[in-house]
Amino acid sequence: MGDDGTAEPDPTGARERLERRRRDAVERLRSLRGDLAGLFDAQRDTATDDEHDPEGATLAFERAQADALAQAALEQVTEIDAALRRLESGDYGRCEACGEPISPGRLEARPAARTCIRCASRS
Repeated sequence: MGDDGTAEPDPTGARERLERRRRDAVERLRSLRGDLAGLFDAQRDTATDDEHDPEGATLAFERAQADALAQAALEQVTEIDAALRRLESGDYGRCEACGEPISPGRLEARPAARTCIRCASRS
């Protein structure tokens, strides 16, 4: 328990959750990058007039959607890497805004959380 009576995060459990989520995000990123490559190839093989070609517009939309999902997966990997560094330095589980402990439930749901719920709701 911490000085304020809240449970300290379990470093082993936190590391396992973070590494599992990182593996999942990296795999999702690889898959999406493969999808993007396929969409670029398909778009190269179709007409280039997206505005008037329904197939071109669909491919452009799918490419934008896959690109957004890939960006989100990359951001998740970045956030997890930062959480792993906080775990190594002993700062994991402390709110970056107010310095108070982040609740175990929040860390269970969002292992890479940087802020407590109170501070997160303010932003």
